[in-house]
Amino acid sequence: DEGDTYFRKVELNADPLPLPEVIKEDIIGIINAITHNVGVNKYLFEGAPGTGKTETVKQLARILERQLFMVEFESVLDSKLGQTSKNIVSLFDEIRSIKGPSNVILLFDELDSIVMDRINSNDLREMGRVTSTFLKEMDKLSDEVIMIATTNIYGSFDKALSRRFDAIINFNRYSKTDLIEVAESILNTQLKRFKSAGRNMRLFKKIINLYEEVPYPGDLHNLIKSSLAFSNPNNQFDYLRKILNAINPKLDIKHLQERGFTLREIEVITGISKSKVSRELRE
Repeated sequence: DEGDTYFRKVELNADPLPLPEVIKEDIIGIINAITHNVGVNKYLFEGAPGTGKTETVKQLARILERQLFMVEFESVLDSKLGQTSKNIVSLFDEIRSIKGPSNVILLFDELDSIVMDRINSNDLREMGRVTSTFLKEMDKLSDEVIMIATTNIYGSFDKALSRRFDAIINFNRYSKTDLIEVAESILNTQLKRFKSAGRNMRLFKKIINLYEEVPYPGDLHNLIKSSLAFSNPNNQFDYLRKILNAINPKLDIKHLQERGFTLREIEVITGISKSKVSRELRE
């Protein structure tokens, strides 16, 4: 079994992943490059946690109909001096023994955990040895194997390592509008699973717009999913109240009105009748 020691097979989910147009263009470029089959096969996805780097790799594997294997860095890293470098050589030996490499994508998730070798970070020579071993092995990688690495700390990357990648895609390029569209897409997907929840996209987008800085997709996904999961099944819009409370628990009906919410919308969110809302606002 190919995933016995240093990597494991990743199940590919079918949830849509909405990406901003600029990132989507780059991903289409990668699909084209792989389809041309001219040895452009090493990619680095960099950006903050939760920006969709790993999910995008899964989508790529699905679109290209390739199996996805993720490298298990825990099994590569070793506290013994010199052992991590030996393990890297063994890892690449295992990659070279893959049957049908043109049907595979290899994901090096959070590559910084290995090339910056946190365990031996007090021994800079060992850290340098690990990085140079990795570079040597990477250079010997067959063109048939697609390698995609991700990192949250691209700024600290060794320049020699950065140069080894055919393309570096920045995943931090979301505008507020992009993120609100992402939130809408996540909610649409999640609502299919929660039959008791109601759908009011206009109100949902108004609530998400209350964020000064809308979170990245990973955090949005967790917020929306947990708000739906924890909502009262007898109140179809209880999840909207939970999302609002997570964004700003201090917003009372007066603040909501000041932020442009209608009486009907305040009634939906708070569960207080429109006439009572109207009365309280007059007082």
